[in-house]
Amino acid sequence: MAKTLYRNGSIYSAADPFATAMVVDGDTIAWLGGEDAAERHAGTVDEVVDLNGGLVAPAFVESHTHLAALGRTLSGADLGAASSASSLLSLIAEHAQNSTNMVLAQGWDNSDWANQELPAETDLTSAVGGRGYYLARRDVHSALVNQELLDLLDLGHLTSGTIAGADHDAVREALTKTQKAEQEYQRLALEHYASRGFASVVEMAAPHLEGREALDQLLSIDSPKLPQVYAYWGELVADADHAQELAASFPAGKLLGLGGDLRVDGSLGSHTAYLREDYSDKPGQRGTLYLNREEIAAHLVACSSRGIQASFHVIGDGALDEVLAGFDLAAEQIGIAKLQMCRHRLEHVEMVDEATRARLLQYAIMVSMQPVFDQAWGGSNGMYIQRLGEERAASMNNLSAMLSAGVPMVLGSDAPVTEVDGWQVVRAGMNMNNTDARISARAAFLAQTRSTYRAMGEMNPYAGQLVIGAPATFAVWTASELAVQTPDVRISSWSTDARAGTPMLPVVDQEIPQCLRTVRAGVTLFNVLEPSESA
Repeated sequence: MAKTLYRNGSIYSAADPFATAMVVDGDTIAWLGGEDAAERHAGTVDEVVDLNGGLVAPAFVESHTHLAALGRTLSGADLGAASSASSLLSLIAEHAQNSTNMVLAQGWDNSDWANQELPAETDLTSAVGGRGYYLARRDVHSALVNQELLDLLDLGHLTSGTIAGADHDAVREALTKTQKAEQEYQRLALEHYASRGFASVVEMAAPHLEGREALDQLLSIDSPKLPQVYAYWGELVADADHAQELAASFPAGKLLGLGGDLRVDGSLGSHTAYLREDYSDKPGQRGTLYLNREEIAAHLVACSSRGIQASFHVIGDGALDEVLAGFDLAAEQIGIAKLQMCRHRLEHVEMVDEATRARLLQYAIMVSMQPVFDQAWGGSNGMYIQRLGEERAASMNNLSAMLSAGVPMVLGSDAPVTEVDGWQVVRAGMNMNNTDARISARAAFLAQTRSTYRAMGEMNPYAGQLVIGAPATFAVWTASELAVQTPDVRISSWSTDARAGTPMLPVVDQEIPQCLRTVRAGVTLFNVLEPSESA
């Protein structure tokens, strides 16, 4: 492999915060330093890349994604731009022109429409030319379906319209049997991640989502020119032998754990997140509990007994109570130490109070959160307030409290629920609607780089860092301004004084950096840099 000098930029490195140049030798970072020393290296390398003031930083790691769904969205099946019933009809009619047999799309979210009424089934059926349709809500916990689709899937006993819960699961499961060409969408999604500065992604697969066949297709993609793929498989197990057998059925080193989108509840938008108290906009309803504490405990005991990480999807505070009750039952059977050793994980975890955070610490649970959810649904007129009222909504997604309590945390997008953009995640983390929930740019960045490798159990202590001897896995970014950014300089954990040597990140208040090159283990995944000079 070639030896390359990157110079005339900024290198994000705690080892040398003032470095402007970096030498990559094959798959390893060989040197960091300033311009004077870079000149001496120029004659010893195969290629010199002029960064023109750009930033070199560790590549992002996506902690929670759905690649096939993202690929379909990128292919045009995105309904996120709909702002009314009529615009949804227009979008789906346009998409239907490129579809055959049935029409599949997702992304609509009527919670911010002036008139939240959805189109009638007859109007939607007309818009798709009389074919069957499945139109998933943005959170993919409910969907619009027509009778034509149900008949096509041999599910005519279900009621068409808006479906959620078990009916939605049945439709999703039937659809997975009709989708055979998922790998095309998966590759498209991986290429998209590479273009956004990501070198690794964690797929959240489950029987009720794309299914095992689609996950096997994904894990068979093993190209060094695409981001590295890891996965969770959200299938419930009841005993240790089943857990071990299931985990062993995946390629070595690919499966991180049994869980991820192993749902304890649903979503707030679809009124299926399980709450302690009623929904504010649906009195008498508290959501859906898909797993009870006994099932959760059995899964934890089975996984922990074989050293396998378990993970659960949990959003509502009532669902989180049930999860922790499951941990209590499991601890009674195998002891708390075995649970702690496996570093079990919870996805989303949006409604956590102080007492519950202490329980997360008790069991050494790590959390995977998505701050752009707050950007999408928080605020004074957002969906969270519609569903929960002001008091409950104000305490959601408290990233700062998680970090302050010492709960290990990684951040991600849940793409395609929110877009693939690590810097948008940084911006959202710094600008949470609840000012007490905000974190620094550095904390949000580390939660998508170094911390994510730790969460995956990566053994290389240098992973996610730019230091000599570390893997050459990084991205090059446009960066008009760099700074040490905190949500409140009075409570900064890191000095904002340049003399302190704290590495600086792009200022994301106005302009989001653009990716110029992504490299994984020395191999270029994406590149729009000008042609480099040969040394």
